[in-house]
Amino acid sequence: MAEAGTTENQSANGAPNDLEAFWLPFTPNRHFKRDPRIVSRAKDMHYFKPDGTPVLDGTAGLWCSNAGHCREPIVEAIQAQAAELDFAPTFQFSHPKAFEVASRLTAMAPDGLDYAFFCNSGSEAADSALKMALAYHRLNGEASRTRFIGRARGYHGTGFGGISVGGISPNRKFYGSLLPGVDHLPHTYNRERQAFSKGEPEWGAHLADELEKIVELHDASTVAAVIVEPMAGSTGVLPPPKGYLKRLRDICTRHGILLIFDEVITAFGRLGAATAAERFGVTPDLMTFAKGVTGGTVPMGGVLVSKEIYDCFQGEGGPDHAIDLFHGYTYSGHPLAMAAALATLDLYRDEGLFEQAAANESVMAEAAHALKDHPLTLDIRTIGLVAAFDLEGIDGLPGKRGYDAMCRAFHDEGMMIRVTADTIAFSPPLMATQDHIMEMFEKFGRVLDACS
Repeated sequence: MAEAGTTENQSANGAPNDLEAFWLPFTPNRHFKRDPRIVSRAKDMHYFKPDGTPVLDGTAGLWCSNAGHCREPIVEAIQAQAAELDFAPTFQFSHPKAFEVASRLTAMAPDGLDYAFFCNSGSEAADSALKMALAYHRLNGEASRTRFIGRARGYHGTGFGGISVGGISPNRKFYGSLLPGVDHLPHTYNRERQAFSKGEPEWGAHLADELEKIVELHDASTVAAVIVEPMAGSTGVLPPPKGYLKRLRDICTRHGILLIFDEVITAFGRLGAATAAERFGVTPDLMTFAKGVTGGTVPMGGVLVSKEIYDCFQGEGGPDHAIDLFHGYTYSGHPLAMAAALATLDLYRDEGLFEQAAANESVMAEAAHALKDHPLTLDIRTIGLVAAFDLEGIDGLPGKRGYDAMCRAFHDEGMMIRVTADTIAFSPPLMATQDHIMEMFEKFGRVLDACS
């Protein structure tokens, strides 16, 4: 193995020969290192392999590069910030752009979410929101409210809090008993009732009523918060049934339970609006965000919080020098992340990218559903600028069909797609044109043929 930092061990096309040292996350490492998928450059709608071959980005990186890649205004803002202020603490100190970003985000959010807390990822955002919920109830005189309710097939990052309330078995089963006092709602997907849906399925709003049963079992006085993704993304794109989120909101309000929306994927235009809360007309008490806030350029996440929760932490009559939230991260409000966020938010606004995503929703749906009759297609779900295909699996090898499709898309068609078991997801940058969308599904049609 070459010594770290050497450049001698390179192939003719610039790719590293020795791939052993890097343990890739959520990756079958043995196979990857035999058959790597490596990109070395990106611009707008494309990645580029080390040999210069373009790769159409069908996934916005990892649901995050919503504005496209290496956009000049964002690049320039990050460069300028690095030369002016590389780091400033936000424990007891701060810097101007942190306040500017907070103001921009709370102005963009639904009315009532008036405060912003910053961290560095969606995982940290989920854990932060859970801790805020626990502390809020304790400060509010209801310390018995310690239980969380997540949802089956939910994804809330990889921290211990997030995987506890999450509902994807492989993400949980290796890590012990996790947080105590967690229960789960059923997921909202039923292929028999919802197959080949465009937008919100007509069937399934009643599944929110399962929350009443869970509350009755544990007693409302013990429940701190319910956390759900408005659209479950990582599990394979499960749009909410019509009316489902409003029913959750009503039940939580009736029982004094906080409602947390995990909008790490859905915020910043993915569903054709600034947030899923805006699209569906339902306002949570806390909202997590990450990914699209900087267009994936600098790690950043956060939580938008209601005024009621923030005011509870401020208290009345306590000393002004006392800390009100014993939580945070070294890089909360990092100057480079704040500069990237401001430039990204400007780009979304100036280019009308949320509106473009909304306008292309029907284009995405029609292009995806045109593959409905392919023999490998079991189901297709579309909403906003998102599409998912459930593929016919291979007997005895769950996930193999999906993994093969991803590899073929990259190597044979020059396209990046996302795989979860035998489900393929598409979530291109919001700057995607109708031509890009048509190209994606033409390529994917050939991938399906090759995998048949």
